[in-house]
Amino acid sequence: MDNRANQKSAVRKSGRLLDTLKKAYVRLIKIRGTPREVGLGFALGIFVAMSPTMGFQMAIAIPIAALLKWNKLAAAMAVWVTNPLTAPFIYGPTYFIGAKLLGMPLGLNAADTASGSTMLAFAEKAPRIFGAMTLGGIVLGLPLAVISYYCAYIAVEKYQKDIKVKISEKKEQLVEKSRKRREKRARKKKKSKVRRR
Repeated sequence: MDNRANQKSAVRKSGRLLDTLKKAYVRLIKIRGTPREVGLGFALGIFVAMSPTMGFQMAIAIPIAALLKWNKLAAAMAVWVTNPLTAPFIYGPTYFIGAKLLGMPLGLNAADTASGSTMLAFAEKAPRIFGAMTLGGIVLGLPLAVISYYCAYIAVEKYQKDIKVKISEKKEQLVEKSRKRREKRARKKKKSKVRRR
């Protein structure tokens, strides 16, 4: 019975996650701006999200987007890809890539941890770790930014085209209704003129 309850809970949680992702997608495609502006803002946000600056990412992305005249809201939405839940899955690979490129060891040496406190060893290596994560963030962030630009561009462009088609169809329907009303009035006028004679 307990296993069944856990499965139902997992299904509900995954359903909420999908709902949240759908809402974020709908908000993204409904952002005002050209597909290019929204796509570039989103790509910038993804690129900044790969940097080891969690907590400051919006403060970095929004001014850059404003300076470049890209969409600030799309940039702000995209940086939230990195959050406390996803950070280990993002910062782990960025550190791994950066450390490999810089020829750094992937963890603390046993000698470092045995000779002093682990926190002291981390503090001493923090600049190198930050550098590795920054380099890894750039290497990982550039291709992800390019991919996200095209994905956002295509999604926004499709939504905007669909809206334009719907608006033109509604406009045509209104024009057709108006034409029919005018014709109906004209027929009534003709009938009333014929009756008067």
